[in-house]
Amino acid sequence: MKRLFDLVLVLIAISILIIPIIATAILVKLSSKGPVLYWSDRVGKNNIIFKMPKFRSMKIGTPSVATHLLVDPDSVLTPVGGFLRKSSLDELPQLWSIFMGDMSFVGPRPALFNQDDLIALRTENSVHTLVPGLTGWAQVNGRDELPIPKKVALDVEYLNNHSLSIDIKIIFLTFIKVITKDSVSH
Repeated sequence: MKRLFDLVLVLIAISILIIPIIATAILVKLSSKGPVLYWSDRVGKNNIIFKMPKFRSMKIGTPSVATHLLVDPDSVLTPVGGFLRKSSLDELPQLWSIFMGDMSFVGPRPALFNQDDLIALRTENSVHTLVPGLTGWAQVNGRDELPIPKKVALDVEYLNNHSLSIDIKIIFLTFIKVITKDSVSH
């Protein structure tokens, strides 16, 4: 049921967002050298690595680490990178990962391949058995500001209680957070 929900929703989202997707791609291409998309190695269901696309918001050569681990994140942003990240437009290519089944609309955010502490804690708590999501319970309850143990605790809460109605609630709350730019960092 969840997979069917994701497929229907991704087709609706692409049909609605096709103009912003094209416009963002053009903006990225015109504002900096390099590819439009950045393909990040992420941890999927059962800790299987997959390639997750994002519109490139950082300069070529930026280390593949969580943004909060960069010494000066602002210094590696492309001219439109800050806007893309704050508006969450950089996330739009992940609709492809949802279509392909590597991600869902709702689930724990996919960890970077090198976030060993997060991966270990999720595995210890069986969160790794979930398909990662474009958004999740942790994102609507703090997003970028949460420490890893709190994120995982919220992921466990979702693991134990997920349902279609909860997914719809999380999508709605995510929409509100993105519109109000609540708890969004670089």
